[in-house]
Amino acid sequence: MRHTSEYRDAKKAIALTVAIESASDGRRMTIMEVCGTHTMAIARFGIRSIIPANIRLISGPGCPVCVTPNAYLDHAIAIGRERGVIICTFGDMMRVPGSTSSLQEEKAKGADVRIVYSTLGALEIAKNNPSKQIVFMGVGFETTAPTVAASIKMARDAKLENYSVLCAGKTIPPALSALLAQPAKIDGFLLPGHVSTIIGSSPYVEIFNSHRIACAIAGFEPVDILQAIHEITKQISSDDPHLHNSYGRAVAEAGNAKALAILEDVFEPCDAVWRGLGNLPASGLKIRQGYSKFDAANRFDVNIEPEKENPKCRCGEILTGLATPIDCPLFGTFCTPENPAGACMVSGEGACASYHKYGEYPKVTAEPS
Repeated sequence: MRHTSEYRDAKKAIALTVAIESASDGRRMTIMEVCGTHTMAIARFGIRSIIPANIRLISGPGCPVCVTPNAYLDHAIAIGRERGVIICTFGDMMRVPGSTSSLQEEKAKGADVRIVYSTLGALEIAKNNPSKQIVFMGVGFETTAPTVAASIKMARDAKLENYSVLCAGKTIPPALSALLAQPAKIDGFLLPGHVSTIIGSSPYVEIFNSHRIACAIAGFEPVDILQAIHEITKQISSDDPHLHNSYGRAVAEAGNAKALAILEDVFEPCDAVWRGLGNLPASGLKIRQGYSKFDAANRFDVNIEPEKENPKCRCGEILTGLATPIDCPLFGTFCTPENPAGACMVSGEGACASYHKYGEYPKVTAEPS
């Protein structure tokens, strides 16, 4: 418990809030936490309530479920409607609304959709159901992508001909550059801890050199986050932006060599559509030709319904810092965790889910026009 207690020390947290106030010197600053786990931790620990009012924290596109477009979910649903198919997914994807349905609705109608807690669970289902086609929904960033890649290699080695992945992997660095081209003014980035343990700090250097923006990689405990915010406020106030690794106990400059090697072996970069950011060049992960037999997009020829978005949902704006959850007219009444209108309210890393679980928000009594 050493690390937990050390990084939740109240005296350290208080001292850091004082240091943040001194460093910011009343200057208005907008800092985006890119990672969805940071969004949840900031809400859970009440970070917004203890930092100075002149510092604004906004959420970014760091929730993989949230940034996955409806078209991908519609594709998975279409495959799941095929005879003899079992769809395997992490639990967050079950209730995400697609264009006209969700995986939960499809399961209620008779589709075989199963929640797994790792790719190993999906492989086990494939081994136990040789007459079925098992499709794993490969949604995630660099954090989980190595496990998806490993499952493909394991399926090949075990000669599992009934296992495939519908890939929706995405990489964080290209999204950072895209965010800086958006209208939202961002003074600094609280960079993701989990992703950085895989890719290291070096992939951010090019972004920093191009945009000269204050950056700090952060862990997930209160003191971790406050230390990184303090670092960013110092950089902004002194007009000396640089890339700082505030999570050195877990993040190395070169990242995790084994994880990066398996990513390179199985995947190649491709263009990818992000909710809120659109189509970003080389921001996605595509299964390489050598493993194409495990690509569900190649294995199944299905009709996918035309993509539709809920016009009242502001998830895309929330993911790019143009709005907060409470700016959305659906938030808290017509969009709740029990009855979500958009992905940001479903995921355990979603900004709307975090605001709803930990924050106060105004109630509305009439459906927005």
